[in-house]
Amino acid sequence: MIKPHKNRVSFDQKVAFGIGMLANQMFPAILAIFMVVLVQDLGFPGWMWGVLFFLPRIFDAITDPIMGFISDNTKSRWGRRRQYVFVGAIIMGISFAIMWQLYRENGINYNFTYFLIWSFVFYLGLTIFSVPYVAMGYEMSDDFHERTDIMAVAQWIGQWAWVIAPWFWVIMYDKGWFDSADIATRELAIWVGVVCMLFAMVPAIFIKSKSTLNEDYTPLTAKNIGRSLKKIFNSFKEAFQSKPFRKLCVATFFVFNAFNTVAAFSFFIIVYHLFNGDAGDAGIWPTLFGSIGALATTFLVIPIITKVSKMIGKKKTFMISQGISLIGYIMLWFLFIPGKPYMFIFALPFFSFGIGSLFTLMMSMTADVIDLDELKTGKRREGIFGAIYWWMVKFGFAIAGLLSGAIMSMVGFDPDVAIQTNSAITGLRVFYSGLPIAGTLIAMLVMRNYSVTEERAEEIKLQLIERREELTLITT
Repeated sequence: MIKPHKNRVSFDQKVAFGIGMLANQMFPAILAIFMVVLVQDLGFPGWMWGVLFFLPRIFDAITDPIMGFISDNTKSRWGRRRQYVFVGAIIMGISFAIMWQLYRENGINYNFTYFLIWSFVFYLGLTIFSVPYVAMGYEMSDDFHERTDIMAVAQWIGQWAWVIAPWFWVIMYDKGWFDSADIATRELAIWVGVVCMLFAMVPAIFIKSKSTLNEDYTPLTAKNIGRSLKKIFNSFKEAFQSKPFRKLCVATFFVFNAFNTVAAFSFFIIVYHLFNGDAGDAGIWPTLFGSIGALATTFLVIPIITKVSKMIGKKKTFMISQGISLIGYIMLWFLFIPGKPYMFIFALPFFSFGIGSLFTLMMSMTADVIDLDELKTGKRREGIFGAIYWWMVKFGFAIAGLLSGAIMSMVGFDPDVAIQTNSAITGLRVFYSGLPIAGTLIAMLVMRNYSVTEERAEEIKLQLIERREELTLITT
């Protein structure tokens, strides 16, 4: 029997991929911070906030599978991915800076329309960048554990986005820096756009790829657009018929998007529940909540789950890490205590295991499932699988944004008043703990019978090696 070789990836290649992840996570991390300004400082009602979360992400979710198909079938001397990553980085960076040039005197309706239009441009750039970028990571190794190491390094670097981003709250609301938060977002968005654009270019420049000029791909011509679109949705349907892959998508949908529905509420709960509506008095506590949680993920969660997954497997590690996060969500209900803001810190290490472990494990498991798909279909479709996986994430993120605005309106949260009613704050707190608990439990239920173990992955790898060697013999 053929013994599979260990496809090791050099550390510098892992870091190059990880720097791209820093950009991939910094944009949404900063976006989540800046979005608070729309409500808190520019007076957008909850329904507008929800629409701005929802519509651009629906557009993003629609374009992802198309970009996946284009990326998978690109013939180029630079390979299938790098050129798109480079171009997408430029579009993202420029549009993000322009998107936040909002002025109060222009009025809410104008600012809403302006922001919505530029959001579509930004998310188009994000699709062009992120779909081929994620596929690059899937292609870097065919080794079961090396894939986890690649994603662990990438997530470790990417997590610094969530450590850094909350400190923007301090800068934005400190009068020593800026007169108002809306002025702050206009200036900071330019710096964020340029720096993250440069980070996003790193994988395109430094990650190795081979020419695909002689590959037998579907021609990407205007004449074939109609047929290609049909193939896109057929490929989408075929990929989603993979039961293990479907489980990964559904579990991620519930964990990630239940969390994102209520993520922005942490700012409002800290300011209005712990500090009676005074953002100045709240000081750095909203920042510490996000930053300490991200540091816990960086230095505690990712190293632990990377090591544990090699000992007991990816599925069991997922189940344990999500179980730990349930403890954190329960603790947060009891540890948001007025007058004692430091108490919530004790919940953060537990809370961080949910989101902190999710993408390291799920992206590694997706790469395993892509091997299974190749065994069944004979095709390598990293772009399509990556697009579908992130389509589920982004579609859920759109729903999460819409739900966030709906929940704020439903509980009676009014951004125009300094002091909220007790029922409004209690309502936010109920959803803040309750919704992620429900989403996590559903995800654990879905993943309980996930079947691609390390042993199964090695069997698939051996069969693929044997098939490729047989094809080589036939063609020669």
